Amino acid sequence: MSLNKFRGIFPPVPTIVNSAGKLDRDGMGKLIDRVINSGANGMLILGSGGEFCHMDHEMRLEVAEFAMSHVAGRVPVMLGIAAPGTDETIQYGLHAQKIGAAAVLVVNPYYAQLSSEYIYHHYRNIGESLAVPVLLYNFPALTGQDIGLDVITRLAKDVPNIIGIKDTIDNISHTREIINRIHPFRPEFIIFSGYDEYLLDTLILGGHGGIPATFNIAPEVTGGIYNAFVNKEYEKAFELQRTLAKLSSLYAIESPFFGVVKEGIKASGLDISTNVIAPVRQLSADKISQVKRILQSAGIDAQ
Repeated sequence: MSLNKFRGIFPPVPTIVNSAGKLDRDGMGKLIDRVINSGANGMLILGSGGEFCHMDHEMRLEVAEFAMSHVAGRVPVMLGIAAPGTDETIQYGLHAQKIGAAAVLVVNPYYAQLSSEYIYHHYRNIGESLAVPVLLYNFPALTGQDIGLDVITRLAKDVPNIIGIKDTIDNISHTREIINRIHPFRPEFIIFSGYDEYLLDTLILGGHGGIPATFNIAPEVTGGIYNAFVNKEYEKAFELQRTLAKLSSLYAIESPFFGVVKEGIKASGLDISTNVIAPVRQLSADKISQVKRILQSAGIDAQ
């Protein structure tokens, strides 16, 4: 299986919802079209910024099915399928497989603190139960624990269907160590940066791309960094990296950042609903102003 289709920028597309927290198909379709037309190499649906953690079961299936139908094969789609239990995760994976996802992304189980052996078998069971390729998703700031370098290495050795990782750790040395450990025996293992601002570092170290939410707001920045790197236009990549450094301040405005990204998308010119799913609430007027000021500081015309 060629993994070349998993190189580049796979932005995590927010789930656009109405005031009742239900899927806004028109708005979601417009955003998907914008992401594709802006040159994304693929996309992630139901990632962290897709608010999967606050959806009921039926809505998760509905969002996945709508996205796959609307994309209609134009770019590869990764679907987030994580759940705290192994069996439930596999069920979401089988659904993703059935509707044609290119791959699935699986954040480690959350709430219960698991031994490394339990995490290993969780992922091994998922990888061996699904035909669709599986990517690990390491986000210890939200799940409460790191998957662990030893577990990641074991999985890369033992489970061929686990093809890569999104490493969302605020320390580039962690991603470097994954590359150092795994690429000697499995150089095609896909390494995606999780944090936007580590995209260029990840590429320099031998990674394959990133999953940056800011692409939804300013595709010319993270998309431009990737294209400049591939084309060896390093000065352009450095200049865009400095712009990205300004945009990355968006993530500090509110926790979680779901509404921030949606307000950024709207301010950058796409008229979408900025509603979010409870318990998250829409941004205050003051925080919306902060979003616009950050966009303006990065040279983006905020409306």
